[in-house]
Amino acid sequence: MIRRSRVVKSNEVKVTFALPQDNPAGPVSVVGDFNAWTPGTHVLAKRANGTRSVSVTAPAGSTLRFRYLGDGGRWFDDPDADRVDHDAGVIDLT
Repeated sequence: MIRRSRVVKSNEVKVTFALPQDNPAGPVSVVGDFNAWTPGTHVLAKRANGTRSVSVTAPAGSTLRFRYLGDGGRWFDDPDADRVDHDAGVIDLT
């Protein structure tokens, strides 16, 4: 799941990436152009509501490209992205 919310009194959007707590099993990080495609920078943390999530902030009007990196080097996309092209999920922050 991907949630977007405006940051109060700024021109930024907070994007929260969320997955079920144990699906897939093991650690998962979100990797994208917002963190120079560096694995382990934004690791999804377990939440009390049965999910795990992490948030990033980006300027309104920008486009984010990302993928998830799971245990064992397994890359996967989020079906909630605005679109998925040949190498990443894409989110438009309007």
